[in-house]
Amino acid sequence: MSERLEDIAAAMVTPGQGILAADESSGTIKKRFDTIGLESTADSRRDYREMMFRAEDAMKNCISGVILYDETLRQKAADGTPLAEIIKAAGAVPGIKVDAGAKPMAGFDGETITEGLDGLRERLAEYHGLGARFAKWRGVISISKDLPSWGAVKQNAQALARYAALCQEAGIVPIVEPEVLMDGQPGDHTIDRCYEVTNWVLKTVFDELYDARVSLEGMILKPNMIIDGKNARKASREEVAEKTVRCLKATVPAAVPGIAFLSGGQSDEEATAHLSIMNANFDLPWALTFSYGRALQAAALKTWGGKKDNVAAAQRAFTHRARMNSLAATGEWKKELEAA
Repeated sequence: MSERLEDIAAAMVTPGQGILAADESSGTIKKRFDTIGLESTADSRRDYREMMFRAEDAMKNCISGVILYDETLRQKAADGTPLAEIIKAAGAVPGIKVDAGAKPMAGFDGETITEGLDGLRERLAEYHGLGARFAKWRGVISISKDLPSWGAVKQNAQALARYAALCQEAGIVPIVEPEVLMDGQPGDHTIDRCYEVTNWVLKTVFDELYDARVSLEGMILKPNMIIDGKNARKASREEVAEKTVRCLKATVPAAVPGIAFLSGGQSDEEATAHLSIMNANFDLPWALTFSYGRALQAAALKTWGGKKDNVAAAQRAFTHRARMNSLAATGEWKKELEAA
């Protein structure tokens, strides 16, 4: 595969394919495993992820890239094959989450700043050696009638830009992820408030990327959809799709090869439906696809339940969700296909 950033980015947004976010931190995966009564160990985490990476139909036809956690990028499958090699063999690009998480921002009550820039250049060089060809950094933006503050928006945008520049220097495509929280506190904002905040955040992020000399052709944007807060859901699927596309067209340069949405608190089917409506009804300058974690994995995790005997059934559940989202990425998803 070509090592040019533009080619890697283009491969990550191959038509009808999207990105699997399998980069849950040890804390997050423990919470997920708690729901199925499974102890989170290095082996159980590996078995769970290997089960998905070996779901051949899904990986070959629906998944273009996989975001990994540091531990996973270094792990080998039960038969000794590095997990990154299994991903590559399926034709997908292995990637790595490089941020150190959102931490409370000093002096800004209720807001966070993402840490992890210290030593990032050296870590990226190591990750490149381990086979990662893209990375992810998530900036988290709180939303309410008073938040976010300009300071939080500005500093998260600057951190995203510095991260992106370091990635490109290392031959790694940055996924730039500014997430305006749908399910943050109090979660009662309207869809119009989400539009206003996301528009402001994305404009600021692209100003900072420009100032940091980041090549837009060699990056992927991972934004939230324009959606009302989790405790105030009223907007129709069509309204979410229309406002999301309108906001992106107003803020994201056409030079960006692709936009891969996060699911951010939406149900599996909702996230799929919104994406499909956007692709079916609008003329878009960039590829519009998915970069889902929970929305791709929830059904598979439940089906698997940590048991070897359930691996094939869990792979079918994962493949079904991957296929539904693959259809959404080309605007061809329909509700009746869910039942299949």
